[in-house]
Amino acid sequence: MANKSLSLDDGLYRYLQNLGVREPDVLVRLREATALEEGAEMRSAPEQGQFMAWMLKLMNARRVIEIGTYTGYASLWMAMALPDDGWLITCEVEQRWAFMARRFWEQAGVAGRIELHLRPAMETLEMLLSSGEKESYDFVFIDADKERYTDYYEASLLLLRKGGVIAVDNTLWGGAVADAERHDVATEAIRSFNRFVHDDERVDLAMLPVADGLTLLMKR
Repeated sequence: MANKSLSLDDGLYRYLQNLGVREPDVLVRLREATALEEGAEMRSAPEQGQFMAWMLKLMNARRVIEIGTYTGYASLWMAMALPDDGWLITCEVEQRWAFMARRFWEQAGVAGRIELHLRPAMETLEMLLSSGEKESYDFVFIDADKERYTDYYEASLLLLRKGGVIAVDNTLWGGAVADAERHDVATEAIRSFNRFVHDDERVDLAMLPVADGLTLLMKR
């Protein structure tokens, strides 16, 4: 019996993938296509995408924001978990990735649930706030430039309803956050963010060793 989280070797991870994940074919195709692209390491892990989709169903979520689309893999997991009247706003700055994402969303039949904003995410968040969207979203997924995590978090918290959840990716950052020799900008930004939300009494927190670290923050 273990009293701390397991470390997954390749064999155990394959077991997890084979028996712990039900990945629809369209998501398999998108994952395999993304593996051939530049920056493929930015794609969410299948078990993480499935976990967030499971959370959306548990919460009966209808309105979602995603900050950082890339090829749309996490977006697709979440959009497929939403009800017919669900709505997902996703933010991306690269047209190349947006084109690829849309193609697979259309194949899955959920493109009508997704509104892609091709511009800096803070512009979208500020637009939503100025449009009276405060406290009207159920779930926010943050997975973009690490230096702006705290900015994204503060704006997202305003847009989130009470009891809603912000999920933040890469909060363990390949172990670099615990490496005293690492002082690059992204690592320091994630460390700062982790310390900040640990002490933030506006939310309940759970940092999970899922994929590259997934922090869940429920608005009180």
